[in-house]
Amino acid sequence: MSEHAFAVLRRLADGRFHSGEDIARELDCSRTLVWQAVHSIQQDLGVTVFSVRGQGYRLETPFQWLDVADIRNGLDEAAADTFTLAVAERTDSTNTQLLARAASGGLHGLVLATELQTSGRGRLGRRWQARLGSGLTFSLLWRFERGLSQLAGLSLAVGVALARALRRLGAPVALKWPNDVLLNERKLAGILIELSGDALGPTAVVIGIGMNVSEPGDVDQPVACLADAGVQLTRSALLAELLNELHLVLGNFDRNGFVPLREEWMGLSAHQDAPVCLRFSHGEPVEGVARGVADSGALMVETTEGMKIYHAGEVSLRKLA
Repeated sequence: MSEHAFAVLRRLADGRFHSGEDIARELDCSRTLVWQAVHSIQQDLGVTVFSVRGQGYRLETPFQWLDVADIRNGLDEAAADTFTLAVAERTDSTNTQLLARAASGGLHGLVLATELQTSGRGRLGRRWQARLGSGLTFSLLWRFERGLSQLAGLSLAVGVALARALRRLGAPVALKWPNDVLLNERKLAGILIELSGDALGPTAVVIGIGMNVSEPGDVDQPVACLADAGVQLTRSALLAELLNELHLVLGNFDRNGFVPLREEWMGLSAHQDAPVCLRFSHGEPVEGVARGVADSGALMVETTEGMKIYHAGEVSLRKLA
């Protein structure tokens, strides 16, 4: 990708025409490099740029950048005191970056959002690639005094936080065990949690979240975006809303674990008391009726052989027609 692509994109973000000559002068580069950057914006970033002789370049759709000041302005006082915010134009993976920070003593409450994630991944190694400017991709580092064994149900707790915020904004979302947020039975957002620590604690947890905001991302399953629910707000404002709720829920989880959130999660479940099929990386699929989750966050399924309990691991859940 052209090294000037993001710099040129920033100048075009307002959606107005800008001449190649003016952009070259502002960036102190040649018009050829500007042309190469525009080509890269279209080919590598997937953003449409109009080129009109005598007028210059213009984006098809204005681009709103994530902005640390705007995010911070939307945070509650307690959340603002906890979270340290950073925005990267481009990174391989926000989770990967924060895992490295965690290992080197990174701050509790560190949040990294990015405009472009080149090696995004979801649970079970699935692809997750948000479109530039139309998705929200971020990770946060949270340190627990609890040990690894006491963090069961954390991904479900994070799902509750996201659902609370999104429903407050008017999106009638549901939760799919163990870590997806659905809208109209399609994937709106995914959660990827990665941990490092000792059995007895403390534990550093990196919580990665990818969400489709104005357009669906490149995900290997049916997807939805927040605009489908008529929710219209900037990605910076959306991130602030999510962080406010995550701050409350993670604090509650730190003190009390998943149990106080269990009934709320089941009330949000997309598959409660519905026929489901569980598929595994090894072995035959299992069919039954989803009966909620245990205190540990494990899925309870009523099968022909009785009630079975399944932990996240290598399990994939599907609703039966």
